[in-house]
Amino acid sequence: MARLWVRVIRRQRIDLQEAVPSAWGEAHKALEGALGVLDLPVPMWLNKHEREWRDFRRTAFLPEHFVEAVDFERLEIEYLDDSGKKRKSADVRNQF
Repeated sequence: MARLWVRVIRRQRIDLQEAVPSAWGEAHKALEGALGVLDLPVPMWLNKHEREWRDFRRTAFLPEHFVEAVDFERLEIEYLDDSGKKRKSADVRNQF
């Protein structure tokens, strides 16, 4: 089973964190659940976040990505795959 790891960064340190079970296609739902547990507002999911999520399986939200005021520097989310299967880069330079 895979997990979504949500971290709240204040003063360059992890202040709050939560890991919730999540499938790859259900990240938005898992994020809303984790933010509900942490009592935080849901950020706006922009094209930048979608691209980072697709390419790197992680992204970060800054205070300007929230409609409500927040008191932290960054909200980071990362997809943790527990299957043990290694991912390969799609870059042609890494094919050899």
